[in-house]
Amino acid sequence: MKVQFYSRPNCELCVKGLQQLKLVQEDFSFAIDIINIEEDEALHEKFMVMIPVVERDGQIIQYGLLDYPTLLEAFSD
Repeated sequence: MKVQFYSRPNCELCVKGLQQLKLVQEDFSFAIDIINIEEDEALHEKFMVMIPVVERDGQIIQYGLLDYPTLLEAFSD
């Protein structure tokens, strides 16, 4: 399974969010595809006020302030 993690450089919330996602990765096996929204104008426009964003199978799992319990529950389904 692969998960997309949308972020951008110099984003403290993104750093903390990635840490939470990596904690979940210890319980569930998946790859994290880190995508810099500043490298794609369409993604930047779509996600600029939402980052960080975690997406799996085209569905947004969580965005903004990511937390372990919500992410864990999403992967438990």
